[in-house]
Amino acid sequence: MSFPSLRCHGPDRDDFVITSRYATPPYCSGNLESALPVTRRILIVEDSKDIAELVSLHLRDLDCEVQLAADGNTGYEYAAAGGWDLIILDLMLPGMEGLELCRRLRAREHYTPILMLTAKSSEVDRVVGLEMGADDYLTKPFSIRELIARVKAIFRRLEALAPKPAAEAGELVTAGAMAIDPEKRTVAIGGAPVELTAREFDLLMQFARNPGRVYSRQQLLDLVWGYGHDGYEHTVNSHINRLRAKIERDPSNPEYVLTVWGVGYKFNDRPADAPAGRAAGAG
Repeated sequence: MSFPSLRCHGPDRDDFVITSRYATPPYCSGNLESALPVTRRILIVEDSKDIAELVSLHLRDLDCEVQLAADGNTGYEYAAAGGWDLIILDLMLPGMEGLELCRRLRAREHYTPILMLTAKSSEVDRVVGLEMGADDYLTKPFSIRELIARVKAIFRRLEALAPKPAAEAGELVTAGAMAIDPEKRTVAIGGAPVELTAREFDLLMQFARNPGRVYSRQQLLDLVWGYGHDGYEHTVNSHINRLRAKIERDPSNPEYVLTVWGVGYKFNDRPADAPAGRAAGAG
């Protein structure tokens, strides 16, 4: 699919053509939200040179360090080298496709947030991307202003999930028989390791760091999945069910993640000390 072209220019930049009909021209970049507080390293894996350069332009205006890759194989090579704060990943790529690249990255130990770009707008395609491990998605054509907002939302979630400044590096989060290592992103119950997906771990951390707090499904979407997931509350239900299957002794009678009927969920602030989870690979 092709989109109407828009020629952008600025006093210090050469003219170039972009393909997104909703793009914000570079001379308007000063009207975007305030810059991120620290320099971030972002990898953009996108085969459209126009889109990649436009996105790169605005991210650099936010003092982000940006690297471009025009195909899936090169993108995976860069991504696997590590050191990235965010990967912006096109779904349809020459060489390795975006979903396969995402799957391989999620199989690695180091976790890097992924914002997926896709020309496919069906619910199935969006859900597949999210279930594969993407942290957020954006459908082409997209607004640069919205992309920047989503990037910032991802970084806010990372900061919220990071160990508190007062806590020592590597300090465990404990609840009853459960021990969570935020830095290694590992979970053990009664000493037995529990294997969680990246999203399940983030969901558990959101609960465990705020025991007793009640969250609605929409609040969990905003905090764990991020900006732009309105209407996907069923995604929370499915992840809660899978999380319970891994950490609860009896998922139908949970001891950690509790249902607050008519509202949402909360983490038990007084969980039992007896081992309640399953070993890695179970369920």
